[in-house]
Amino acid sequence: MIVAGCGTAEHLNDRVNPETPLWFHRPSGAMHVVIHRQLTNGGATVGEDYEKGRAEIDPEHARVFIGSADHGLYALRAADGSVLWRFETLAPVQSEPLYDPALDVLYFGSNDGALYAVRAQTGELVWRFTTGAEISRKPALGGETLYVANGADQLYAVDRRSGKARWNVHRTSALGMEVAGYAGPMLDRGKVYMAYSDGHVNAYDANDGTEKWTPVDLSAEAEQASGDAPRYLDVDTTPVIDTLAGGRVVYVASYAGGVFALDADSGARVWVNDKAIGVTDTVLWREPAHVPSAFGPDRAGPIEPERKLLLACSSVSGLWALDPTTGHEVWRIRVPEGGITAPVPVAGALVVGTTRYGLFLLSPRNGRVIDGFDLGSGFAETAAAFGDRAYTLSNAGTFLGLQVDPPIERRPL
Repeated sequence: MIVAGCGTAEHLNDRVNPETPLWFHRPSGAMHVVIHRQLTNGGATVGEDYEKGRAEIDPEHARVFIGSADHGLYALRAADGSVLWRFETLAPVQSEPLYDPALDVLYFGSNDGALYAVRAQTGELVWRFTTGAEISRKPALGGETLYVANGADQLYAVDRRSGKARWNVHRTSALGMEVAGYAGPMLDRGKVYMAYSDGHVNAYDANDGTEKWTPVDLSAEAEQASGDAPRYLDVDTTPVIDTLAGGRVVYVASYAGGVFALDADSGARVWVNDKAIGVTDTVLWREPAHVPSAFGPDRAGPIEPERKLLLACSSVSGLWALDPTTGHEVWRIRVPEGGITAPVPVAGALVVGTTRYGLFLLSPRNGRVIDGFDLGSGFAETAAAFGDRAYTLSNAGTFLGLQVDPPIERRPL
């Protein structure tokens, strides 16, 4: 069962030290299936080969919210996966919900083009906002406003209580071929960062949607680097915010042009890794500074400094770990046929699903496999994690709860 009041998911997922993990000497047995149950109705999933999206975890009330290709959004007990309620939409729910603890409301998108708000306790509809195109990325919440993007390159600001639009922006979708998928919004310090299928990245004033940047054209960067017009213009990664020595940066990935770090205030390029092509998800992995657990209670000994990696997921060029300050490769591994999901930090390791094979636990040190298992159906859904627990849905609609045995806990500074 999830323990309430223990801090944020990010903090709990950082509480172990992958430098000297127990599994370094024990290459298996670190990941355990503690919940295994069929969730979705296979008869309602015509035309959907995969279960996509990502679960949302409410640790205080020990609930997991997860969408399905059977058109439903489920609320489950985190302890055993039993169903609390189910909400029906008009199309598959292949999105990542957002839980609002202040209102006890859940916001989520559906392939029917609508953003829904339902009561997390009962599943009762609060409001429905129609956008006209599928919604799969997680909304962002700031104050009384929700920010949500859809598959038609539209960004909306919506009142979180009423579901009424406050403002919206739209870029004309790219002409020609596009990669399946699109970016979601990132809210940071009064700006909403967004990327589009035509290769542009922009920042908007969160209050009124006015542009804070001149739009940055990453497809032009890719064309200049290669000398040819790129076949795919997409920037499909939700922007990731980070703080470097020189200030705040935004990480985004152009499918054809590689991974970029842009200045958060101006959009100016800080660095680019043009070898990491085909990237569809980026994740910033952190390990805070700490005293190694091998030292005694007096905390004598050297302090391990903070470590960060920018993880970039590509079915074309592999799973990359990049130095966030320079963009240089730290390590890279090949991915199996069909691709992988975004890596998710859990208990000092990374959980990664493969769309045609199994679910694996990787080391952030070098990308090597720690443990794994295969249900025979593959995993296209990104796992959700809190502490040493992770939850996901297989392509066959099997809901899984996983427990990861962490290495010896370190003492934080």
